[in-house]
Amino acid sequence: MAAAQPLLRRKLRRRGVAEPGYLEAVEERFGRYVEAVAPASGPRVWIHAVSLGETRAAGVLIAALRERLPGVQLLLTHGTATGRAEGLKWMVPGDLQAWLPWDTTGAVGRFLTHFRPDAGLLMETEVWPNLAAGCRAAGVPLVLANARLSDKSLQSAQRLGLLARPAFAALAAVWAQSEADAQRLRELGAPVSAVFGNLKFDMAPNPVQLEAGRRWRRASGRPVVLLASSREGEEALWLEAVRAYPPIGPAVQWLIVPRHPQRFDEVARLLQDGGLQVSRRSAWNDVGPDDAPPPCDVWLGDSLGEMALYYSLADAALLGGSFGMTGGQNLIEAAACGCPVVMGPSTYNFAEASALAEAAAAAIRVADMGQGVQMASALVAEPARLGITRGAALSFAGAHRGAAARTADALCALLVAKAG
Repeated sequence: MAAAQPLLRRKLRRRGVAEPGYLEAVEERFGRYVEAVAPASGPRVWIHAVSLGETRAAGVLIAALRERLPGVQLLLTHGTATGRAEGLKWMVPGDLQAWLPWDTTGAVGRFLTHFRPDAGLLMETEVWPNLAAGCRAAGVPLVLANARLSDKSLQSAQRLGLLARPAFAALAAVWAQSEADAQRLRELGAPVSAVFGNLKFDMAPNPVQLEAGRRWRRASGRPVVLLASSREGEEALWLEAVRAYPPIGPAVQWLIVPRHPQRFDEVARLLQDGGLQVSRRSAWNDVGPDDAPPPCDVWLGDSLGEMALYYSLADAALLGGSFGMTGGQNLIEAAACGCPVVMGPSTYNFAEASALAEAAAAAIRVADMGQGVQMASALVAEPARLGITRGAALSFAGAHRGAAARTADALCALLVAKAG
């Protein structure tokens, strides 16, 4: 890690061309800080949420924690520009925000000395060897919350057992999403003490976006199918599929939302080079609340933080990441918006949620993108079946809430135990 420092600086410069947020406070990545930190009047809880999805899930935990500890001071750390921008929404005066430093002994030591957290909480998967060892040495209890570990990640970690096992063993506690995640984490020596469920079930969709999307959907002259959070290569698979498999039933209005903002222009060019007419979300500012966006071959969702709008605008969604064999994306938000999901074969990143959604008839599994296009177009062509599936999605989303309260209670108990 120490030898990689110059390469990491170059990587940040390159990412900063498309996403300027990566050029903000670069020295924090190396454990160097400009401003001193005043002593906190209450407990200082550090929460690390690497990217956008983890930060949104952390938001419901933060709300629950503030209810229990009104005087808590939060330190939020992130690894991506989108995560850091989202984190600003959850901060109040007195809270702190920084990049998590790269995992070297020196940077971790400077980070802990500078901020002096009373406890640390890592969201989902972010366990680093030097970080875990540094927290144990400094007496900072470090917890992995909303923890998940796929079979693929377990196999990778086992190949790096000399690094992974001491890192997981150094944690103060692990609170897993599911029993299957708990078992895999225990195989790495992690101190799993509870299974609390998935925090993302506690996330409520933005009501303003929900209403705007529903009104646009009602005004649309044809059913809308969304390719949600698509990963690199999946748009090309979709383009090939819609040419090979014409939609079943009425003509579909397609909507594509790429997972990463730096790919918006690239995807637009791919679609246009494929002979399709594209209308971008960034050009819809003049569309009235009761007027649908202009019909064309594809609507392109080139905005951040509007997935509730896109899911409520769509009648059904193809799950990005599940067709390009990258483990799938989170389908819980789609269900909470009442949007049925058609998912491909690769959902190992969200194995538990995907299996539960399929069992609840809130999601449909297919073998490839061609079948996905056919299934989604057939579903939106049958209003009765679509209504049943939409109701199943809403019921599924509501049936698994409560992880935020359980996690906040456990974190409060940890702070009490440390103070005592």
